[in-house]
Amino acid sequence: MTILWLKALHVSFMVAWFAGIFYLPRLFVNHAECDEPKVIEHLKGMERRLLFFVTPFALLTVIFGIALIYQYGYSWFVAAKWLHIKITLVIGLLIYHGYCFKLLKDFKEDKNTRSGKFYRFFNEAPVIILFAVIFLVYLKPF
Repeated sequence: MTILWLKALHVSFMVAWFAGIFYLPRLFVNHAECDEPKVIEHLKGMERRLLFFVTPFALLTVIFGIALIYQYGYSWFVAAKWLHIKITLVIGLLIYHGYCFKLLKDFKEDKNTRSGKFYRFFNEAPVIILFAVIFLVYLKPF
């Protein structure tokens, strides 16, 4: 597989992953602010389906990213300091993604103690990470 194919697959799965990871906290906002039992049950289903739907995209993003690093080679990897920062940010995003499973469980068990305002701020973390990653990939400042 050529590097261009790997890049295309890496970016495609990344876009799909981010679409879900942007929307999930918005569902959490609605859920945290809702007091209608039927709506709450509907939101629980939406949250669960969305998180389980986008998780494979996260894994495929990582797999194709590792494949790209492998194709470029070890010496390129060592020299690409910007990539080390990107990988750190992606690890942070994977932790964020994993934390969403904990939040999903809290909502499922009706144990959420956080406000809609918290989830509005929580929703900003992947946006900041995405901007940072894009600037690192295109500008390669290090």
